Amino acid sequence: MKYMIMMFGSAEGMMETRTPEWVREMIADMIQIDKDLAEAGELVYNEGLADPGTAKTIRLVDGAVTATDGPFAEAKESVIGFWIVDVESEARLLEIAERIVKYSDVVEVRPVPGGPPEV
Repeated sequence: MKYMIMMFGSAEGMMETRTPEWVREMIADMIQIDKDLAEAGELVYNEGLADPGTAKTIRLVDGAVTATDGPFAEAKESVIGFWIVDVESEARLLEIAERIVKYSDVVEVRPVPGGPPEV
């Protein structure tokens, strides 16, 4: 089953609250997680995202398309990276998420169903 693992956080906040050593350790662990998933044949795709300050939010307001600067959520943390994995079980998915959450405090996982729902 395919799942998306989303890592939440703030690159700006991390740089303000964590030591350079912690940041280097986190980056090294993320690289190792990527390698481990690739070697296991479980990594479909992964990517880190630019800081939320670079985001644009597009909305339909009264029939008109409106673009505004910034992420949709009014929060300090947003998705900063993600993985699409193809794993045999939810237990394996949670194993992977446990390796990631120690660096972001919040990780969200969702199934990737491979198509729209039946209507």
